[in-house]
Amino acid sequence: MSVFNYKQRNNIILASIIILGCFLLYALSSLFSSILGAVVLFTIFRPLYINLAENKGWNRSLVALLIIFISLIVIVIPFLTLSIMVVGKISSINLKDLPIDQWISKIDAFAGANLNQPHFAEETLQKLGAFATGLFPSILGSAANTILTLLVLYIILYFMFTQIREFEAGLLKYAPFREQHALKFANALRDSTYSNVLGQGIIALTQGILLANGFWIFGIPDPIFWGVIAIFISFLPVVGAPTLCIPASIILFAQGHNWQGVALLAYGLLFIGNIDNFLRMIINKRVANTHPIISIIGVFIGLPLFGILGLVFGPVLLSYFLLLMEIYETNRMAADRLERINSV
Repeated sequence: MSVFNYKQRNNIILASIIILGCFLLYALSSLFSSILGAVVLFTIFRPLYINLAENKGWNRSLVALLIIFISLIVIVIPFLTLSIMVVGKISSINLKDLPIDQWISKIDAFAGANLNQPHFAEETLQKLGAFATGLFPSILGSAANTILTLLVLYIILYFMFTQIREFEAGLLKYAPFREQHALKFANALRDSTYSNVLGQGIIALTQGILLANGFWIFGIPDPIFWGVIAIFISFLPVVGAPTLCIPASIILFAQGHNWQGVALLAYGLLFIGNIDNFLRMIINKRVANTHPIISIIGVFIGLPLFGILGLVFGPVLLSYFLLLMEIYETNRMAADRLERINSV
């Protein structure tokens, strides 16, 4: 006969589940990017899967593989290709070949005379280059890790789609709140994902294209490269793509092209900067309104954890956390009302 009663056995089992769950979370921490990426892609492509697999009766496995192929072509392969291009370009930069080398020398001379740092500008640019290079996934240096992350991501995504009803029923069953709140959370999660991923992606792509066109028109070298840089920088709040027009305008001024410098500066700060607000207003009306503070804090959270992917994953995680806080507050208020009713 057991020395434990029914309640004690349940408590021991619950404690074992918690301990084992924490161990599993720790063991799977390296695959957290894959899990989060699968959740994001599932949220984005779920309407397409429902339409093809359930409304039109297509084969579930075939639709899941089609969505995986679409995401590879539209999202993953372009991102990795652009990352390789950016890493290669940054690594090949030679400060001596830059047209603003004399400006760097003047800054170093000033810093050396007044701040006792004779190589201030050169070292700063080198650190910025190393920091920017570290943000992008180096395919040569971490090919195995990248392939493993994508493989696990798509395996999870495949089974999430092919067993979508079982997956969603399991989420409802084990969700720590009532079904109506779970459905509300699912809708809010969808809107938040669309706003942070699709919305910001559209804004970044638009600003990158506009900046590349502007650089090409005003004769700035490598406009496509700087357009790609602008796409990534557009995810950074406060900084943004228009700031790239400032050093480009300085270069034009240094070369004696004054009106081109003024025109490029106005084009970047007034046109590209305001297109951000215009597109965000449209996206917020159609999807969800993500507060800029969420984007700012989310970026600082995401970059150390996920690298360049943290520009997307950071704000998404913070939005999910705030949604859970809102649902917890709703549940707590409902419990307080029920307790007051029972005490009457």
